[in-house]
Amino acid sequence: MNTNQKIRVATVWLSGCSGCHMSFLDQDEQLIDLAKKITLVHSPFADVKEFPQDVAITLIEGAVANEEQKELLKTIRSRTAVLVSLGDCAVTGNVVALRNGLPHSDQAVLERSYKDTAVLNAKIPDQVPKLLTHARPLHEIVKVDHYIPGCPPNADLINYMLTELLAGRTPTMEGHSKYG
Repeated sequence: MNTNQKIRVATVWLSGCSGCHMSFLDQDEQLIDLAKKITLVHSPFADVKEFPQDVAITLIEGAVANEEQKELLKTIRSRTAVLVSLGDCAVTGNVVALRNGLPHSDQAVLERSYKDTAVLNAKIPDQVPKLLTHARPLHEIVKVDHYIPGCPPNADLINYMLTELLAGRTPTMEGHSKYG
């Protein structure tokens, strides 16, 4: 199979812990089979600055917590045929969304992070992206085609989803445990 026949796949890490990407890597030998079928065009594993056009499948880890991520997610959706929420933060907001219970959670998070706990120079830096009032799962911002639950999701479940999508089949998640 030549490079032109490979399917363009991307992974993205928004607000989360990177555990989902670690599970992606935990596919171990199955990654060799995937590498024969895909070209990884964007990922935290690669130094690509701008999200590319014409991506067949994108797996996104993490909740949407700030304006930059919200805009990136909209760009990704417009450039991706099949978008997959990867892990509980992307699916439900999970740990990232715990801040949503705080009044004015965006400001409360910044105050706690940069002022309340500071010993010196208690100031919110100018470089911090503007937080959304509440952290959101992906489907509250854009259309999501498939979901892979788990914190983190099992590597076999990630591989099942990718294998089915690459074969042109619709994955059936019923009966597939997040624990393998």
